[in-house]
Amino acid sequence: MTGDPTPFTMTMGDPAGIGPELALAAWRERTPDAPFMVFAAPHILAAAARRAGFAVPIIETGPAGARAAFANGLPVVPLRHAVEDAPGRPSPANAAAIIESIERAVEAVRQGEARAVVTNPIAKATLYQAGFKHPGHTEYLGELAEAWGAPAFPVMMIWSETLAVVPVTIHIPLAEAPRTLTPELIVRTARIVDRDLRVRFGVKRPRLAVAGLNPHAGEGGAMGREEITIIKPAIETLQAGGIDVAGPLPADTMFHPRARARYDVALTMYHDQGLIPVKTLAFDEGVNVTLGLPFVRTSPDHGVAFDIAGEGLANPSSLIAALKLADRLTR
Repeated sequence: MTGDPTPFTMTMGDPAGIGPELALAAWRERTPDAPFMVFAAPHILAAAARRAGFAVPIIETGPAGARAAFANGLPVVPLRHAVEDAPGRPSPANAAAIIESIERAVEAVRQGEARAVVTNPIAKATLYQAGFKHPGHTEYLGELAEAWGAPAFPVMMIWSETLAVVPVTIHIPLAEAPRTLTPELIVRTARIVDRDLRVRFGVKRPRLAVAGLNPHAGEGGAMGREEITIIKPAIETLQAGGIDVAGPLPADTMFHPRARARYDVALTMYHDQGLIPVKTLAFDEGVNVTLGLPFVRTSPDHGVAFDIAGEGLANPSSLIAALKLADRLTR
């Protein structure tokens, strides 16, 4: 990685999951020109290092001192809220600290103290028990972005060198996806994808492929009419606006190698329609990157893995890929 030595901010994630040991492992495989600081409870990271047998010094610091500290240890900006050290045992008592970590990581970027946000996994169910009102990370980041004075429409893209996908509807029950889907939602999502691929990824003319909702993309209306009444009109609007977009395509034939060669990103109509193929093809290399924000946010494309938390078994590949992508997007 090369680029501006201004550090990234990294969130703690759920402290009962694998986030703390992933942060430690990422520091062990660090490169000097991509420093990062973690907004977390120092004792959680120190305990995780002892359990995993990682010789990683924990250096408490503020954002201003993170870059200098990075060469000697993992810079940790302490949180104000208490955090329980109980790997594998998620608790709503940690919710305030988890949310604080996200808020302060974003604020550090807004203040110019960091150049991007890299988030560790959270368990949404744990936050819901504490009254968290947002469907997930992506939607909450959209609210935090409002502090920048510009309206934000966060769009979740799972990116890898093999495949990039954007689900148009995200963290909602499957039964609600057809009711939520509208031509306006598809058009707004696709325009943000097209813009961010041009501006941040440097793709001169992004090629978008749009999946159908129903089997065989509706089979001409025999298996559903959403392709005719919702998806095709959205595609026609996008094409009229100069965006290179194809579809609606049958989802069962758009992810094999020859099909993937014809587009840069696939827009799918619901969460699992897109995330199953990308996680199957690139589980360890996939990165969750949020488009449509005034800042860069990336994240590993996996969950908290409570079942192996604290055992030093977590694979840091996706978090390291998230750091590399954040570096690429902020050069």
